[in-house]
Amino acid sequence: MKRRTKILGALLAVLVSIALFIYVYCQSLAPDYEGDASIKGLSHTTDVYFDDYGIPHIFAENETDAQRVLGYVHAQDRLWQMEILRRIAPGRLSELFGSKLLKTDRFFAATGIAEYSKKSVAELDPNSESYRLAMAYVDGINQYMEQGDTPIEFTLLGIEKKPFTLEDVYNVFGFMSFSFAMAQKTDPLLTDIRNRYGMSYLDDFGLDGSSHITRLKTSKGKALEFAAISRSVSSLLETSPAPAFIGSNSWVIGGSKTASGKVIFENDPHIGFSQPATWYEAHIHTPGHEMYGFYLAGTPFPLLGHNHSYAYGLTMFENDDLDLFHEKENANGQYLTPEGYKNYTTRIETIKVKDSADVTLKVKISRHGPLVNGVLDGVKKETPVALSWVYTQHPNKLLEATYRISHARNQNDFATGVSLIHAPGLNVMYGDARGNIAWIAAGKLYKQKPSVNPNFILKGEGDDDWKEYLDFAKNPGAVNPESGFVYSANNQHEAVDGYLYPGYYLPHDRASRIESLLNAKNNWTAADVERMTLDHTSVSALPNLRQMLASLSGIREERDKEAITLLRHWKGTNATAEAAPVLYNKWLFFYLKNTLEDELGKENFDLLIGTHVVKQMIERQLANPASPWWDDIRTKKAGKPQ
Repeated sequence: MKRRTKILGALLAVLVSIALFIYVYCQSLAPDYEGDASIKGLSHTTDVYFDDYGIPHIFAENETDAQRVLGYVHAQDRLWQMEILRRIAPGRLSELFGSKLLKTDRFFAATGIAEYSKKSVAELDPNSESYRLAMAYVDGINQYMEQGDTPIEFTLLGIEKKPFTLEDVYNVFGFMSFSFAMAQKTDPLLTDIRNRYGMSYLDDFGLDGSSHITRLKTSKGKALEFAAISRSVSSLLETSPAPAFIGSNSWVIGGSKTASGKVIFENDPHIGFSQPATWYEAHIHTPGHEMYGFYLAGTPFPLLGHNHSYAYGLTMFENDDLDLFHEKENANGQYLTPEGYKNYTTRIETIKVKDSADVTLKVKISRHGPLVNGVLDGVKKETPVALSWVYTQHPNKLLEATYRISHARNQNDFATGVSLIHAPGLNVMYGDARGNIAWIAAGKLYKQKPSVNPNFILKGEGDDDWKEYLDFAKNPGAVNPESGFVYSANNQHEAVDGYLYPGYYLPHDRASRIESLLNAKNNWTAADVERMTLDHTSVSALPNLRQMLASLSGIREERDKEAITLLRHWKGTNATAEAAPVLYNKWLFFYLKNTLEDELGKENFDLLIGTHVVKQMIERQLANPASPWWDDIRTKKAGKPQ
């Protein structure tokens, strides 16, 4: 017994020693928030104050010093996150994690983002202020990598720290831009629904001519030919080590509607939870420049920010800036163009895989873009599909754009910066101390033929190709409107020259709620806006619920009656202590499941409910007794509904 006690005591001592060692080791890697750091290249001593939330406030004599220090402290806090983000777009995750991320690497390597980043950096003006400051930021990152602690993730995975470059900055921009796009997740699935069941099944989605978006174009195709593309892309983004941008809302209230007579600015980006968070907050103060900004890890200029002169933020535009083209091939493997059959161009990518042989990827590229065959699961070789994306088709000026919007001297300066963004599509919000308010839609917008519906995979032969790119002056926007406020909630904008721009917009519920609240009063305070930010009332839930309750009959169980009573008295609010919204959303899910899954199957149903288009269809479909989705095709006999 004594011997057993001694063994257990010794084992406990070993475990305590190991735990203590791990604790001391991890503590030794914690960021330094006190003391001095020697950073080469600074022209003056620069002070950094970390507040109670760990947010750095950088006080420098000039902005070059401030950017160099920003890069240093950014790396000190987020080096592992920055390492991950710079690797996604060029397809370099397998180098860290092995073959389990090879699918992700194959796809992103095929998109050509990394090649495009390299080209974009080569075209930068090295004499520009944005270039000079960005290089100082990158230098700060690299100085920390040389002299700072190595994050434990690097040690565990045996990763060698390698210098950051401006190409890495652009690769972070590229991944962010791709994660904003929705067409690659939605178009293939809608195409399959159309091909298998016909256009009547898409009426409830608001894609037909009555919505004034576009006139639908019919074409023949095989059932279940393209849905694998949607499933595969969605899977890659869901398993990405970086959280997705999933929507946002914002409103800016002019002085005519505030108690102080000053502008009140609200911006609420909705991003998936992650640790660490997507945003890195930092405050820079120099004699000539000040900005409290929100940065993406590994980028030098903030996407959201404010100072004493103005504030700006963004929401997702949700415009359609990505198309998929079905190329037609001949027996020689050439693809059809308006000038006849032509050869694909090719690009060779080498993907390094940890503890395995390198993988060589041969990317075939049509005039539309790279083929996704061979890089996405389930895409058949005999069905060549090319990815055409605005982001990689025009000169990339995101570095200059983010510099300008964070250094604007006035509203016109700010708008000029926004005009340089061609992708991703953004609603950029603005308010200044002079009393100006605005929202500006950023992105390279274009018109297509009225006969082309960009919600589907398009034909690659030429008929669907035509685009008329619009001048930036045509982009939707509002400056100091009579209403006294501007807002955005990822909702559809008014038509541009009679053209309702296609996209994957969210339903009107948030937009309607924001508009009704802002219209209701003219003495807004900051405290009012804070309460409004936390508002949780849905304007669409109650109309939907009335339709659902009207369909009920023969309720006998007491628990069911109790649930129905709760729902009948519900006000559409979503407080955490309420049972009614839980019941409503659960009912909503099973209504969709029982209505759609018999046609789509489980995999495609699970995919569809993760898109914006299904959110758009609920209100329409509930009010449409003739919807073909109501019929359960599993009950058909002899080809006739029962």
